[in-house]
Amino acid sequence: MILRSHFARNHRQSIIQSLSSASTITRKRTFALASPSASHQDSDHHAYKLNHKDWLSPTEVLKIFSNLRDPISVISVLNQYSKRKDYNPNEALYTLIINKLAQAKRFDAIEDIMQRIKVEKLCRFSDGFFYNVIKIYGNMAGRISKAIETLFDMPSYNCWPSVKTFNLVLNLLVSAKLFGEIQGIYTSAAKLGVEIDACCLNILLKGLCENGNLEAAFYVLDEFPKQNCEPNVRTYSTLMHGLCEKGNVEEAFGLLERMESEGIDADTVTFNILISGLRKQGKVEEGMKLLERMKGKGCYPNSASYQEVLYGLLDKKRFPEAKELVGRMICERMSPSFVSYKKLIHGLCNQKLVEDVDWVLKTMVQQGFVPRMGMWREIVGCVTFGKDNRNRVYVTETVDSLAS
Repeated sequence: MILRSHFARNHRQSIIQSLSSASTITRKRTFALASPSASHQDSDHHAYKLNHKDWLSPTEVLKIFSNLRDPISVISVLNQYSKRKDYNPNEALYTLIINKLAQAKRFDAIEDIMQRIKVEKLCRFSDGFFYNVIKIYGNMAGRISKAIETLFDMPSYNCWPSVKTFNLVLNLLVSAKLFGEIQGIYTSAAKLGVEIDACCLNILLKGLCENGNLEAAFYVLDEFPKQNCEPNVRTYSTLMHGLCEKGNVEEAFGLLERMESEGIDADTVTFNILISGLRKQGKVEEGMKLLERMKGKGCYPNSASYQEVLYGLLDKKRFPEAKELVGRMICERMSPSFVSYKKLIHGLCNQKLVEDVDWVLKTMVQQGFVPRMGMWREIVGCVTFGKDNRNRVYVTETVDSLAS
């Protein structure tokens, strides 16, 4: 009896454990099956709200769409909403729908929505709505032609583009290097009711410079007063960059003088362009003088300013001076690039300046850069064949500590 009771008790416990395990497995399976259809449950929940006869306010409708976890479901929910008597979509709703479709990369569906809006004609849209759509077409979808089409199609939606939206399209064309399209868009400004501003002319000028057409770019500079616009520092900086790219650094400095005579102060970007132009011509001394001239103008150099001068010194193999400039940059809380450290260590190793190599190596690591295998080989070679045993010990200790 005792054995039988003991066996029965163990048997019951075994059954309970089995049932418990089975229950756990069932719950897991149920959860696993339910998880993929969570979006369907979500849609069903909102479908219930849309099927309910109570009148829905625009705020309630927005909440329904914003709470949709599956961006693709917005189309089916929109179709369901359109069957209601209180169907009254507005700009905020369509903006939300389009943004959700963009998030899901359903750009064809966005085109369908835009066509639907045009056919329905149930609400008015602001320029900001089309700015958003054009930005999605251009930046996210890479559909520049669709962005252009939307710009010209805006009047059919009873909305005229602002100069901001117009300039967005010009910028997209410049970024995509579609220089042949820029002139056509620019000349359509009057047709679209857009009043040209300085930003518009600057974008046009940038496109011409990037296309290498400096003659036409200077023609645009002459257009500023004709359009009742004033060129700014960005206008001149763009032209200077174009001239420096062509190697016409002297002309770029001539523009600097013209700009300053017109009462326009050069900024850090302007000076950096000129320093870079001087560096490409091997004029390191002039670049260093310009760096000091910046400060006299009340324009403090940034990391890019110092970096261009540093590259110039490295190009000229003036490695000890380059090392001093690295120290100056760090004191100014600016970090030289990894390429700078690589070139500097290479040059110092070639000149067997072991102590300088030691300093640069430690500084580089302190700045968060990790030397690569090729750099280690150069350092070890410099240490092995260096003339100064004392310096060799310094670097050997550094290599050992970093390697460990």
